[in-house]
Order: sequence, then C-alpha cells, then structure tokens
Amino acid sequence: MAGNTFGVLFRLTTFGESHGPALGGVVDGCPAGIGLSEAMIQAELDRRRPGQGGPAVTARAEADRIRLLSGVFEGRTTGTSIGFAVENTDQRSRDYEAIRNIFRPGHGDMSYEAKYGLRDYHGGGRASGRETVSRVAGGAVAGAFLDTIGVAVRAAAVELGGVPAGATDLDGAQDRPFFAAAPDAAVKWEQVVREAVSRGDTVGGIVEVRATGVPAGLGEPVFDKLDARLAAAVMSVGAVKGVEIGSGFAAARASGSENNDPMRAEGFLSNNAGGILAGISTGQDIVLRAAVKPIASIAREQLTVDRSGRETYVRVGGRHDVCAIPRIVPVLAAMVRLVLADAVLLQRRMEGGQ
Repeated sequence: MAGNTFGVLFRLTTFGESHGPALGGVVDGCPAGIGLSEAMIQAELDRRRPGQGGPAVTARAEADRIRLLSGVFEGRTTGTSIGFAVENTDQRSRDYEAIRNIFRPGHGDMSYEAKYGLRDYHGGGRASGRETVSRVAGGAVAGAFLDTIGVAVRAAAVELGGVPAGATDLDGAQDRPFFAAAPDAAVKWEQVVREAVSRGDTVGGIVEVRATGVPAGLGEPVFDKLDARLAAAVMSVGAVKGVEIGSGFAAARASGSENNDPMRAEGFLSNNAGGILAGISTGQDIVLRAAVKPIASIAREQLTVDRSGRETYVRVGGRHDVCAIPRIVPVLAAMVRLVLADAVLLQRRMEGGQ
C-alpha cells in the first residue's frame, strides 16, 4: 500500500516531489462527456500556486502550467484515464545542502527516515506541500463532474494567527487576499503575518469548506461514512491537524436539545449536523472546518538531532510560506470535491447506475 491513490470509483493517483522534474497524476472513473480543458484546471492551480499572495507565501515562483496528457477529446472527457503533469521550473535544491543530515523540527524528516531508511531532503520530497498541485488538478476534474449535477464547493479562511475573520462570506472570498471570509479580515491578517516575519516565525489558521446542492443519501454505513471520508481526505493534507463537521467541537459543550436540528415539512431549521446524519448526506449544505498548523520551516534557531542522534541546532533557510493560508484553501476545496464525486458514483452504482 503506497498511499498515493485516493477514492474508490472516482480515483486520483498522484506522483512527484518538490524538487523533481514534475508532479502529476491520473484520474480514473470520471464519466465520459464532461466538459474539461486545461484552462479550467489552470484556473484552480492559479489559486494555489507559489510566488503570489504577499508576505504570507514563499518567493518560489512556479508557473504551475497544467498539461493534459490523456482522457480528453475535443473538450470532453472520454471516460478513460485522465493523465496530467505540471513541471517544476524554479527549484533551488542547494538551499537544502546544509540540512541534509539534520532532522528539521515539525517536518517529516525523522518519520520518513524511520519508515524508508532514507529521505529526499530537497524540500521534503513527497512530504512537501508542493505535492498538493496534483490534488488541486484532480479536484478540478471532480469539480467539472459535480457541476453537471449542481453541486458546488467553496472555501474560505475564517481565522489566521488566532485572529477570526468575524464573518463568513464564502461567495466573495475568491476575490479577497488570503481567501478571507470577511472583507476587512485581510488587513488584520497581513499585520499578523508581518509580525510573524519580524520574529522569524510562522502562523496557522482555520479554513471552512461548504458544499451546496449535495443530494441526500450520499455516504456509506459504518466505516465509510461520508463525514469519515471527508475527514480522511482533509486530514491527508500535510498541514491539517484537526477537522470538525457542522458544529464540531462545540457539540461537545452543547445539550442535545441545543445540538439537534429540528425538522419541519419544508426541511431542517438549523444545520449543526453539517449536512450529514449517520454518515449520510441530508441534502443540507455540507460544512466542515480544518485546523491548519503553522508552517514548520522557521528562521529561528531550534534544538534538534542529526541522523546519528547527536543534538544540534538548526535554522531553516530557503524559500517558505509564513502561513499555509491562503494557498491551502483551494487544496481543501479540491479534496472535498474528490470525496463528493466518488460518493455520487458509489450511490449511482448502488442504485443500479441510475
């Protein structure tokens, strides 16, 4: 089990490292006849690519130009494997020579070495956040399929560096710095980021993802509950350390009468369940939030050990984000799209292909 494939019927398999020649993937299971083009995927990739976004993001300037290799003919999916690739063009591997034998705190250096006996120290290799390029591309394909059934997935940052946005407007977030959920949040957050930079430090945040138009009945009983699949998908993104759905952890502090969602003939009166009951979608909006940890690469000196187990100190150089927000926002939206596309196909199969 290599862990590079996600999904049951709608499957994404990815490849590539941060400092290799390219990243890419293969989408299997996408139905035929779905409108799809490089430009459609590129629009999503442009939302997460490095070299843009002000003081929060790395100075690494990658164009992230998508190249479709198979599975699309005259602007429509053929039903066969959709292959794609994105070249790396702005690697600076020399930045990592000084730490080739040192385990960076907060990174996967130690754990990868424990698993494989070796590791790609150039930018973290497969553990790099750069691998999310392939997730976003695959999520764009899933989004094209979901568009045909009226399902839309939006995402926004609702907190950064411990400072909440103060409101949640996912519709306008795409056009705001940091993909902020409120118009005035970006000004506050830019100051938070600048203060972190001045300390040689980094900050985290919280992202909300909302799916609308989701039909009732998606999800499988017991082990493949829809919320379980969503949590697994979002937690598979390297910087995510927590996921909540609906009222989430607030439900633990509420009474049953407060947390239950009453129903009338016309539908639910609230949505504390986040659109999922017993692991199956209710037809309401699916709402989840992800806790994103601070970027592990910091400019401050930290205590660590080298490959021989000797204590030493490290200060991580190179080009790194100060905060995974805003670039992680389109990644999390992509993962939700992949889960929902797979769930739709699984439901169709159960219903006999209807």
